Amino acid sequence: MINVLIVDDSATVRQTMKQVLGTAKDLALDTALDPIFALEKMRKRWPDVIVLDLEMPRMDGLAFLRKVMAERPTPIIVCSTLTQAGAATSIEALAAGAVAVFPKSELNVDTHLEGLTSELVRAVRAAAISKPRVVVPRSSSSSPKLTADAMLPAGGPAPMQVTTERLVAIGTSTGGTQALEAILPRLPRTCPGLVIVQHMPAAFTTAFAERLDGLCEIDVREAKSGDRVLPGLALIAPGGRHLLAVRQGAQYAVEVREGPPVNRHCPSVDVLFRSVARAAGRNASGLILTGMGDDGARGLLEMREAGAITWAQDEASCVVFGMPKEAIAMGAAMNVVSLDDVPHVIARAAKRLAA
Repeated sequence: MINVLIVDDSATVRQTMKQVLGTAKDLALDTALDPIFALEKMRKRWPDVIVLDLEMPRMDGLAFLRKVMAERPTPIIVCSTLTQAGAATSIEALAAGAVAVFPKSELNVDTHLEGLTSELVRAVRAAAISKPRVVVPRSSSSSPKLTADAMLPAGGPAPMQVTTERLVAIGTSTGGTQALEAILPRLPRTCPGLVIVQHMPAAFTTAFAERLDGLCEIDVREAKSGDRVLPGLALIAPGGRHLLAVRQGAQYAVEVREGPPVNRHCPSVDVLFRSVARAAGRNASGLILTGMGDDGARGLLEMREAGAITWAQDEASCVVFGMPKEAIAMGAAMNVVSLDDVPHVIARAAKRLAA
């Protein structure tokens, strides 16, 4: 049995959550109306998974999340109100160690949550086998942020000469927000242009990109159709729309398209990787990182068959070893790499492509 603790100050939400998650016979459910009560219950029996609201009395959910992740890392799924104003807080929760964020509508709560039954149950089961780690709060004195005028690398010819020769595609899901926050701040402005799919609801990707942009030397932003793929720039797929790489003469750009979910996801890693295989071929490299399911595995194989350099994150450093495992199993990954080594892999791939 998976012991699940639901922490929410709304009696209606607690009851609805119990009804929704109670459909799964392998979940044992308990509730707490705020983090203080939750901590009292956790002293007697520590849960396997916590489903957490963020706005609660006595202690807010974010403070509780940070306390748990610092003292005894536990898989936590945040159920947050889906508003643009709350998106930044949800991104903070993911950065603090939450394995997933689910939207919670303030209106028609019962109907909304019941519609998420299968997704919530699947997320709880995946969270139960994830490997959360101690999250050390990031110092507020992170690397200085360059101005918007520095979006392109400074004038020398070298970065411009390689712009159309190098493209790095990254796909990730559960645990990916933490993984990207570990990778992107370590990349120099001379790194190849990156196109990234992180499975995330539509209202959260803008805030996520803005958060990363404030932490990184490179520029990070939510992608728009027509954006050029440039050195020192990471383009993140908007939630709810697919991201594709396209060739424009001697340059690469991106298109953002409406479309149905692929592998239950929109944006889909498979869609991005296939587009990169077709647009860039051997001039690209692909990385599949931590995540639940198999989205991206086939696309990474297409990239390898097109001549791209391909990598998968290793099991030891994954929060959920689902997507990388599938890619490795089907021979899509040329090499397996730890999360800590990914920035070096990107640098080595760039040098190889330039050779």
